[in-house]
Amino acid sequence: MQKPKNKKQTRYVFICGGVVSGLGKGIVCSSIGMILKSCGYSVNHIKIDPYLNIDAGTMRPAEHGEVYVTDDGGEIDQDLGNYERFTNQSFSKENNITSGKVFLSVITKERELFYKGRDVEMIPDVPNEIIRRFHELEKKADGSSYDFIVVEIGGTTGDIENLPFLYAAREVGRERESLYVLVSLVPFLRNVGELKTKPTQHAVTQLRSTGINPDILVTREERPLDEPRRETLARRCFLESDAIFDDPDSSSIYEVPLILERQGMSAKIMRHFGLPHRKPDFKEWKKMEARVRNPKKEITIALVGKYVKHGGNAHRDVYVSVLEAIKHAGAANNVKVNVLAFDSNEFNASELEKITISGMVVPQGWGSRGVEGKIAAVGYARTHKIPFLGLCFGMQMAVIEYARTVAGLDDANSSEVDANCRYPVIHLMPNQEKYLAAHQFGGTIRLGSWPCQIIAGTQLENAYSIYGKDENMITKDLVIHERHRHRYEFNNEYRDKLVKSGLVISGLSPDGQLVEAIELPKNVHPFFVATQFHPEYKSRFLSAHPLFMAFVKACETYQ
Repeated sequence: MQKPKNKKQTRYVFICGGVVSGLGKGIVCSSIGMILKSCGYSVNHIKIDPYLNIDAGTMRPAEHGEVYVTDDGGEIDQDLGNYERFTNQSFSKENNITSGKVFLSVITKERELFYKGRDVEMIPDVPNEIIRRFHELEKKADGSSYDFIVVEIGGTTGDIENLPFLYAAREVGRERESLYVLVSLVPFLRNVGELKTKPTQHAVTQLRSTGINPDILVTREERPLDEPRRETLARRCFLESDAIFDDPDSSSIYEVPLILERQGMSAKIMRHFGLPHRKPDFKEWKKMEARVRNPKKEITIALVGKYVKHGGNAHRDVYVSVLEAIKHAGAANNVKVNVLAFDSNEFNASELEKITISGMVVPQGWGSRGVEGKIAAVGYARTHKIPFLGLCFGMQMAVIEYARTVAGLDDANSSEVDANCRYPVIHLMPNQEKYLAAHQFGGTIRLGSWPCQIIAGTQLENAYSIYGKDENMITKDLVIHERHRHRYEFNNEYRDKLVKSGLVISGLSPDGQLVEAIELPKNVHPFFVATQFHPEYKSRFLSAHPLFMAFVKACETYQ
C-alpha cells in the first residue's frame, strides 16, 4: 500500500486492458467511478484514445462505434457516455484526451518556442503534455479538487500507441497517490473445457515493462473464474488473492458495479489509499437493476438503422446510447424492451408484417445509403399507428416521408441525399456551406447543447412535463436544453405547406428559425414524435430521459 503523499491532492485510478480490445474496460471504469461516488467521494473521469484523430467526429460509425456528444460540443468515444450514465453527471470534451490532441499541442508549442529552442522529444515532452491535461482536470468549477480521477487508457498493453499514456500514468504515480487496474481476458477453450490464464500473464508482463505493476486485476471471461485459475493468476502475476476481481459476462452492464462490490472493490480501493472504508449507497441502483432483471412486462420494438451491421456481424455499438436510453425507460416503467434491429439498406416494410412490434425507432445516420429503407419504415409506423420516435436523421426522414405521401411533394428529399431533388425539405444549414467548400469536416457541424422552445399542448410538452427531472427538467417557459450533432436541417421554405397538411412543429430554437421537433396530433396518431436533437445522450440509468419514458409508455399501451 502506498503512503499518502498529500491528503489534499486528487487520487488517480488508472484502468488499462490486456489481450484484446472490446473487453469492457469502459464498463469497469464506469463501475469504479460509480462505486466511489456512491461512497460519497467526488469523481472525475478521463477517457484516453490513442488514435491520431483530434476527436471521434470523422470516424466511420460502423467501424468505430457511436460518437458521443457532450454539452460543450465534444465528439468522443462512446465510453464517455457510459461514464455519464453510471455516475449521473456530465463531463466535458476536455475529459477526452487523444494522441491527436496531444501531438498537435506539442507541435504548436514547438512552433511558438515554448521549449526555448531545445530539441522536442517523445520522452519526456509527450507524457508531460498528457500529465498537464490530467492536472487541469483535477479542479472542479468552484476551484476545489476532485477526490478521485478515474482514467481509462484505450487499447491494450503492448500497443505502441499506448506507450506515451502508460509512461504518463507511471509518472503520475510518482507525484500523486495512484492505483493501477488491469482488465484482461481469460479465454475459455471449449475443446478442452478450461479457462486459460497465460494470455493474462503475458499482459501483466507487458504492463510491467512500462514500469507499472497492477494493483488490481479484473478478469473477463464467458464464465466465472474458478479457484485454481485464481490461484495461478495470483501466484504468477505477483498479486494477493483479494486483488483479483472476476467480471464474467452478465445479462446487464448495470450489474457490474454490484458484482465488483460484492467482491470488496470499495474496501480494496480504500485500503490501498489508506482511507477509512465508506459503505457505498446502492439503494436506488439496486432497485433499478432488479427491474432490469425482473420486469413485469415485455415488449418488442423495431430499430431501423443504417449501421446495424459491420461485415457479416450485427453491430450494436453504433446506437449504444439509443439502446441504453430505451433500457433505462424500460426499467423505469418496469418493462423489458426487446429491440429488433433492421438494416435500412435492405429493409422492406413487408418484413414487419411477419412480427408483432409495439413501437419503432429510426435513429441517426449520414449520407444517402439506406435512406429509402428508413423512409419506408417511417411510413409503416405512421400508417399503422405504431408508436414512433425519430432521432436526428430519423426526424429528417419523417419529414421527407410526410412531405411525399401527405403534403403532395412527390420528389421531396434531403439535399444531402439528392442535391437535385425538386423539393429539398431538408437542406444544408446556411452557415455550413463555407465548411464544406473548405473541406473542414471535423468539429464544424452543429454540436453540443442548444436550447429548444417547446410548443404548448404538444406530445413533446406532455413528455417533458410528466417525466422531466434532474438535468432534463423543462423550465416554466417550456425551454429544454438538448445535445445536437447535425449539418442539415428542416427547410423553412416548406414549413407552411407541411403545417397546413397536418404536420405539427412541436419544438423550435428560441429565435424560431430552426425546427427542433415535429410530431402528429394525438387524435391522428397515438405517439409520433421526432427530434433534430439527441435525447439519448442525456439519459441516465437512475434518470431515464422523459422522451424515452413517454415513448416506452406509449409502446406499452399500444401492446
